[in-house]
Amino acid sequence: MARKRIRIDLEDSEGAKYNFSLEGNVTREKMLKIFELMDLMNIEEQDEVTQLDSIGAKLWNIVDKHYPIGKFTSSMVLEKYEDEYGEPIKLSVISTYLSRFATKGRVARERQGKEWAYQVLKVAQRERNST
Repeated sequence: MARKRIRIDLEDSEGAKYNFSLEGNVTREKMLKIFELMDLMNIEEQDEVTQLDSIGAKLWNIVDKHYPIGKFTSSMVLEKYEDEYGEPIKLSVISTYLSRFATKGRVARERQGKEWAYQVLKVAQRERNST
């Protein structure tokens, strides 16, 4: 049976470094507890002024805001995009941008049935096979 291994490396605005490592039965609840701990310690990503003046920026905002953990599809992003921005967008445009995000290493992408499933790569996940 494969064991999940997750490692989170962070640096705060003062230059202090934090390393979190989870191994074994990693659940969504355990990951949420780590995020709560980070919130209590006031560790945040460096805030960048988010310019939502391009389709790519708007799409990344949707992905980052609604799918920080877990997998999502281009269809799911389409629905959130149209709800949030109130403007139509073609599924092919979303697929193209998600493919670009995958090429840049911002998301992982794997085939799931007839479509691609994506996952944000803020948290590096590696599975170790037991032999």
